[in-house]
Amino acid sequence: MKKTHQSSHLAGFVPYALAAFLIGTVGGFTAVLGPAFVKDLGLDYNNTTWTALAMSVSTAAFAPILGKLGDVIGKRITLLLGILIFIVGNVMTALAPSLGWMLAARFVVGTGSAAIAPVVIAYILSEFPADRVSGGFSLYMLISSAAVIFGPTLGGLIINQWGWRTMMWICVAISVSVLLACLVTGKPDKGTTKSLSGFDGLGGVLVLLFFSLLLCIPSFGQNFGWGSQAFLLVLLSAVLSLIALIWTERNAAAPILQGSFMKRRAFILSVTALFLTQGLMQANMTNVIVFVNYTQPQNAVISGYAISIMYLGMSLGSILLGPLADQCEPKRILLASFFITGIGCALMLLFSPATSVLLLAASLGILGFGLGANATILMRVVLWGIPADRAGAATGTYGLFRDLAAPFGVAVFVPLFTNRVTQSISQGASEISSALGAVRLLAIAELACVAVGSVAVMLLPNIHKRKEERNP
Repeated sequence: MKKTHQSSHLAGFVPYALAAFLIGTVGGFTAVLGPAFVKDLGLDYNNTTWTALAMSVSTAAFAPILGKLGDVIGKRITLLLGILIFIVGNVMTALAPSLGWMLAARFVVGTGSAAIAPVVIAYILSEFPADRVSGGFSLYMLISSAAVIFGPTLGGLIINQWGWRTMMWICVAISVSVLLACLVTGKPDKGTTKSLSGFDGLGGVLVLLFFSLLLCIPSFGQNFGWGSQAFLLVLLSAVLSLIALIWTERNAAAPILQGSFMKRRAFILSVTALFLTQGLMQANMTNVIVFVNYTQPQNAVISGYAISIMYLGMSLGSILLGPLADQCEPKRILLASFFITGIGCALMLLFSPATSVLLLAASLGILGFGLGANATILMRVVLWGIPADRAGAATGTYGLFRDLAAPFGVAVFVPLFTNRVTQSISQGASEISSALGAVRLLAIAELACVAVGSVAVMLLPNIHKRKEERNP
């Protein structure tokens, strides 16, 4: 009987695994999209902030909305809908003639991703045996990160040979193939779906509005000035939308954001740690590409190799350290993974004008190993004890903040790097010396974030001892 149940939950996981593979694969290819796009259109490199942010905003802000939708209309339908939206966004990206079009296209791609990730995690949380949930999360992280390993390198090679549009059409073909595979392998959800009547639509709109504005605050401040009219307008709009969101969710019968879940100490501290570390991944990918473009413009493929190594490190970290959260206290493993993350950041202080692929790969690979481990374990800590009938909503709520971590890193660390480079060049410094100064400042800032994140981890509850937290 046990073997039959095991086969059943793994067989049902196939379309969700394929969707996770899709997001990882296309994400790997498009890791080199932003710099290639702005270079092709003759735009300043700091516009990579906006291309990365456009996708990150929708990925994060739509997560709780579409996660809760998965509880209502079913995980399978939500999964297929997400893949379809993902395909539309990638087609729009391949056709993009301008920066505005590209921003809209990446926003649509992020919306598709936001529908996929929460239902994949919700399936693991609700269908996997309780003593194998951490293993399921590790499997999910392994699929997601392993799928990206060769993407940046292959993407860089395709761009150098045929251009970024050809790369995007390849991504479209992969997406369509996965959609067809999911249609064939998918099975209907267990139980009956619920009616959309009473769905917190206004709350969903305000969630999207507030968190989109929240992510824009650091980017607008660094790009337009902290006292500029544009920044102040975004800040005021964010405050007003937050007030409206709080009022709406307090009065909603079934709110998008679950207050009782978000008040848990495990949630607050885990999210704090995520913001201080996971944002390093997306930001460092963009910054390393830009750094290489400044210092070794004749060797653009080198950054693709290094980023592939980073995802290899993430795969190894998730599969080697992640499952240990089912066997011993997660805090101990988390502290070790944060220390490893810090080593990866510290190696950036050794970058030079002729930085070898070995040093780039060592820095990003070690960083990736630490991030792959702590992302998996933090997911286990924050979702520990959530009932199956609340899996979608809880996963979506956590997914919002988890996915905010990457755009938060992009919004803070990418402008910190690119604007520092631009400022130094405007003051008469060479491009190479400006890039070196900026990357070293970036490394110091990231080490400070890792240190504060480690403190948050030490304050996490001991979930193997606190049984009362099983039913939040």
